[in-house]
Amino acid sequence: MSSKRRGTAVTVEIEDITGPATFSQLPDALNALWQALRVLPLGWVQHEAYRYFLGPDAVERVAAFLERDGQLRLTFSMAGRLHTVSVRPA
Repeated sequence: MSSKRRGTAVTVEIEDITGPATFSQLPDALNALWQALRVLPLGWVQHEAYRYFLGPDAVERVAAFLERDGQLRLTFSMAGRLHTVSVRPA
């Protein structure tokens, strides 16, 4: 990933859990998002899926999604309800 993409400001949000937060660096945004998600009662499968997408070493993966699709939107189920996690350019 180019250093330009790493330095592109992004906004992250967990629907109904966190409000939108904007970060000037993608690694910082993903770290904050992962820290918020990892403490939720997601169950093992969802936890591991989100660790893959947003945990350590995920910057290149997410940058590829942003370059290709313009945003990354994922959902998870918690307490019988779906929540959307989004990463998008600020």
